[in-house]
Amino acid sequence: MDISSVCEGAPDRLVGVNEDLVVTGPDFVIVLDGATAPAGVDSGCRHDVTWLVRQLGTQLAAPLIGRSGAALADLLAEAIVGVGAGHGGGCDLTNPDSPSSTVAMVRVGAETVEHLVLADSPVVLRAPDGRVTTIADDRIDYLPEYTLEAVRKARNQPGGFWVASTEPKAAYEAVSGTTDRGEVASLAVMTDGASRFSERYGHSWEELVAVLEAHGPRGLIDRVRAYDVAAADGSFRGKRHDDATAVLGRLR
Repeated sequence: MDISSVCEGAPDRLVGVNEDLVVTGPDFVIVLDGATAPAGVDSGCRHDVTWLVRQLGTQLAAPLIGRSGAALADLLAEAIVGVGAGHGGGCDLTNPDSPSSTVAMVRVGAETVEHLVLADSPVVLRAPDGRVTTIADDRIDYLPEYTLEAVRKARNQPGGFWVASTEPKAAYEAVSGTTDRGEVASLAVMTDGASRFSERYGHSWEELVAVLEAHGPRGLIDRVRAYDVAAADGSFRGKRHDDATAVLGRLR
């Protein structure tokens, strides 16, 4: 697989601050988007979300580099357990506000392309005939309200939404599956800072893939940044600016 990617912090953040992470190998892509901690919330943890994202990425990449044949959900569950062990003393891992992250993973095999999506970092597959399939986990979009308390109660709970944090069972709540390799010509993996090109700004997923293939991840994120600046009225839920990651993989 030929891979190109961009992973950058939001333009209104301090230089060098980025809670996204992308890790790629010859046959896999991992994209993580750490959940920014709301001001004043006690996570019960001495680590920040950037630490969690880097540790989780490391734990996920190691078995993929080693060509593990385990299911992606199993790898994610094991990674969450491994990160939990790395917290050490002084962290309350029962705190529902513990640092957390989305996860999007793709692994290309000889016969299949596997995917796993946990929370709002989608995967998009383009078939050789141009058909586009979007794999998304949009459960957070259906919460009855978005107060801090409501989100806290719904996080990693049945009927709510799931993220990678301290509960390995979250891995088995991810949207996962396989596609015949012959049905995939290219794939895109991204955080919501890039996927908002479609999810917030109204372009089709086909248009998003077309921009990626014609102009690369840099071109997609530049277009999103321009929309973010123009959307000054703030008539949407979430951040006006966000960290953004976009990955394009072309299957050989």
